[in-house]
Amino acid sequence: MSLLPQPLQRAIEEFSQLPGIGHKSAERLTFHLLRSSKASPEALGNALLNLRIELHYCSECQMVTLQKKCSVCEDSSRDRATILVVESPLEVIAFEKTGYKGLYHVLHGVLSPIDGMGPEQLKLKELIDRCKSGGIGELIIATNPDVEGEATAAYIRQKLGDNVSKITRLAHGLPMGADIEFADQVTLKEAIAGRRVL
Repeated sequence: MSLLPQPLQRAIEEFSQLPGIGHKSAERLTFHLLRSSKASPEALGNALLNLRIELHYCSECQMVTLQKKCSVCEDSSRDRATILVVESPLEVIAFEKTGYKGLYHVLHGVLSPIDGMGPEQLKLKELIDRCKSGGIGELIIATNPDVEGEATAAYIRQKLGDNVSKITRLAHGLPMGADIEFADQVTLKEAIAGRRVL
């Protein structure tokens, strides 16, 4: 029998599902929302609900946006012949800080059979369709340098090798097993500058 009422237990369980949040952190967050006069559980709940209601994926690059197309895809000054393929929207934000001026494609994950992530769960069909429509001179694959990221890069190379004249991979300036979203700007710039052909 638990000392905590069911609503508290449910809140703790839900917080525990978030990446990087263990059971103790989930308990602290739940009790903070319960007792704090500054934190509003209602505001948090509404903000989370609005994520699903108001946001959708860009029709071109799959970045999260409020409009049909995101601001990057709408920007006519971008290099439309270069697409940087990333795992998540957080990596788009990281690469934007480097001054990269091409377009993006967000996969929303990587191939990981153990996690139930196959090609159908990723935004790979949209990437293949973009590349087959022509006009892409270079595809830069910027998945994380881990087993899943490398497998995803190899899969993209296999599927698109005949449709894109140049497919490159970020240089190994990033350590194996690292997450791109946590890399500093200098490391990301070096990784773009030192990319290699797959």
